[in-house]
Formats: sequence, structure tokens, C-alpha cells
Amino acid sequence: MNKANGKEQILKLLELVQNGQISPDDALLKMQVAPFEDLGYANIDYHRSLRQGVGEIIYGQSKTPEQIRDILSNMLANDLNNIIITRISEHSIDFLIEQKIDLEYYSIAKLAIVNRDKTIKKVGSVVVASAGTSDMPTCEEAAITAEVLGSKVTRLYDVGVSGIHRLLSKQNTLVTARVIVAVAGMEGALASVIGGLVSCPIIAVPTSVGYGSNFNGLSALLAMLNSCANGVSVVNIDNGFGAGYIANRINKMESIK
Repeated sequence: MNKANGKEQILKLLELVQNGQISPDDALLKMQVAPFEDLGYANIDYHRSLRQGVGEIIYGQSKTPEQIRDILSNMLANDLNNIIITRISEHSIDFLIEQKIDLEYYSIAKLAIVNRDKTIKKVGSVVVASAGTSDMPTCEEAAITAEVLGSKVTRLYDVGVSGIHRLLSKQNTLVTARVIVAVAGMEGALASVIGGLVSCPIIAVPTSVGYGSNFNGLSALLAMLNSCANGVSVVNIDNGFGAGYIANRINKMESIK
């Protein structure tokens, strides 16, 4: 379905609602299943925000700079904003800048924002805590994602269990959070410790930080999955974006109450 047909169908649906021939709920249901645009190598989902509240995210890793440019061009032509590109290389960033695409690039997180909506009011309280400084790339991916989507974010970095007094000194910040993202490699103990201190949901993010027996994050993943602390859920290894996305959703749900 091309863009023109998609817009025409939406207008027709709105006319049907206006004339009382279809209910608003039925019209919304029809809009939620279309349209998308086929670029041959990508199907751009223009109505994802209707179904999920947030538009489609571009995963930059393994995509060519040209593919990313063409996807962005189509999304911008459809007036999409707050376009998040994760795991994007500096080479691709340089190429996009040469193509005169206005973007914000966060080198630590390897994340870019195109056509950012700066009118979004940040609400609630998301805390992103890291066990060590080496976990910062994953933390920043989570923190920036949540911020762009409209959450207030507080960062607590390098507060791991090897110096637990650092974490305990931030207890006032932890207990007032609506959701906490706990990021750790090595043995992944931070999530369980925080889970025992607070009543809000914990999103645990294992990272690939650690020595040989860390198995590129597998040991932290298993430790977090086996946490005895209540209220701890786990995302995939190094998946800061996934943690930030769901943290924003939980935070917004809490904000509505």
C-alpha cells in the first residue's frame, strides 16, 4: 500500500465516522493494521504509533548508510518525528550528515535521534543504575531512549556491589523512582540488591562486560533470571534500548494513575 492510498483510506474512514456510518472504535481498528511502505529491503510501518504509542525504531547495525538514509527519507516525508536509530556506526552518522539529515548523535550509546520533538513534556521518574563505568554504553542507550519518549531520567552510575555504600547513599533517589533499570555485567548482582530495597518494578539488563567466565554476558543473564528479589524482570544482554522503551511505558502507566 503506497502513502497516497494510505492517506486516502484514512480520510474515507474519517468521513464515515463523521457521517455516523462507522464507529470511532471500528475506524481506529482499521487504521491500526495499515499502511506500510515496501522499499524492497524494508517495510516501513507508518501506523506503529497508533498500535504501540511509539513510531518504528531503526536498528542501525548491519544496515548500509544508504539504506538508513532511504528509510529516514520516507519516514520524514510522512512527517514522523522522534525517529530513534540504535546501534548506528560513526561511518553511517558521517554519511547522514553529508546528506544534510538533521540529527542528534550520542556516541557512547551509539544512538541517534532524527527530527526530535522537543515539545514533549518529560514526566515521572525513571532511574538508570549501573554496576560499573564500563556498563555506561548500555545505560545511555536505555536512558536516552526513555528521555526521548518522554520520561524524566536520573542516572546513578558506578554503584555496584563491590562498593555497596555508593548505592545505599542514593537510597532516597531509588525509593522515589517509578521504575528502575539496573544494568550490570560480571555476576549481575546489582538487580537483586536494588530489588530488595525498593517497591517499584526493576528492569534488569545484563551486559557483556566481564572476564572470561562471564561468557559475554551469559553469567549475568542467568543470575538476573534467577534473582530471588521480587519484581525483577530481565531483558536480553546489552539491550539498553529494550529496557529504556519498557521503562518509559511503565513510567507513563504510573503517571496516569
